[in-house]
Amino acid sequence: MIAAGGADAVYNYGPSVMLDRGQTRMWWCSQYGGAGPAGDDILYAQGQSIDGPFTGPDGGIPAAVFSGAPGNFDGMHTCDPSVLRVGTTYYLYYTGAAGDHALGNSIGLATSTDGVHWTRAAGGKPILGPSHDVHRANVYGAGQPSAVYLDGWFYLMFTDTTGRAAAWNGAGQFVLRSRDPAFSAGVEALDVGGFVPVASTSAPRGRSVVEGFSADLMWVGALDAFVVAHETDAGTTLTFWTADFTENPYRPVVIPGPWREGPGLVRRADGHAPLSSADPCGRVPFDVVRATELGGAGAPTGLRHFGLDLLDGQACANPARLAATFDGVTMPSPERTMDLVRAGQRIRVDRRGVAAALAGELLEQAPPEVARLPLATRLRSGAEAVQAPGRGQALRLDDGRLWPVPDLGVVAGNDSQANAVTAAQWDGAPRGPSLVG
Repeated sequence: MIAAGGADAVYNYGPSVMLDRGQTRMWWCSQYGGAGPAGDDILYAQGQSIDGPFTGPDGGIPAAVFSGAPGNFDGMHTCDPSVLRVGTTYYLYYTGAAGDHALGNSIGLATSTDGVHWTRAAGGKPILGPSHDVHRANVYGAGQPSAVYLDGWFYLMFTDTTGRAAAWNGAGQFVLRSRDPAFSAGVEALDVGGFVPVASTSAPRGRSVVEGFSADLMWVGALDAFVVAHETDAGTTLTFWTADFTENPYRPVVIPGPWREGPGLVRRADGHAPLSSADPCGRVPFDVVRATELGGAGAPTGLRHFGLDLLDGQACANPARLAATFDGVTMPSPERTMDLVRAGQRIRVDRRGVAAALAGELLEQAPPEVARLPLATRLRSGAEAVQAPGRGQALRLDDGRLWPVPDLGVVAGNDSQANAVTAAQWDGAPRGPSLVG
């Protein structure tokens, strides 16, 4: 066992595990009697490695960092966290329920600057609810979210027992994506023919990617594929999908061992697979944390670590695979600055803190293969920043182009001042890709 709550937190499950700037951070579902209203809370702990020890942010027992808001859709239960960091903002997707027997859970969103202190987004209302395509005996509704940030899109996989394409018992995993983290506009749903625009997050659920509950999603750059982790009789099964969810490019793999509920894949801050520190080009690590019973049937559960490595992945076999493998990774450069890999090229970044905020993963040593990627430009301390209404913000790099960044926290961290420009000026300026994937 690597983590559990305090004495009254007897059932620990549904973990979200993030490798974040040298720390392993974990959020999960349990109960603390004095944390808030009676019901599930989201607990948090951190450690120096996936095998712990895990402690709360003050060094004590894991802390309850998010609890129910009486009178709201999540008035009693907040559970099933999935946490991302994009730039300097953390996003917490979670299941909310108003009471023990409230029919139809929904999914909420909260944001944070540190991953510990959270503010409800969307006015405290759910960002996704049950579709009610069909009526089944399982009235759980929508919940158990898993989020990934890829190429400017927020992907959200979730359970909806009322979805048309769910199994007879309500099992199924559906996928939406949007460039808006709150999924309030520009939403696309995965259907039989691929992603299609929909009017809202409650549009009919036409296609499920796996038959199961409480699954987790991750993008694996080294394999150029998504992976869905879901529990089967043998352990945690890893099911692989291409980027458009049209094909299974690899056979399923099983991480064996006992489980009670869960799994949470160990992921980068952006929901991507971390690299192998020993062999990033040939070895792809898959680690999960899942609830297992500490004694006999019905005993309290703790969180345990299981994993395996896939070998001979050939992640650096050609320029395209090399670029995908290291995309969003930052590491020291030969000039005592940092190199950030984005869109198949390296960007030299003067400030380590800025590079870490932009990156999904930080390496303490640059693998030699990364030198094969071209050095495109440099982000200097205090570089000009611009902001336009409806367009966002960007930093001007040494190549003269505007490179978008996700939030003003990155601009401030670089000691840059955001100058206001018109939408027309923004549209007419030469631009590079986003500095965050």
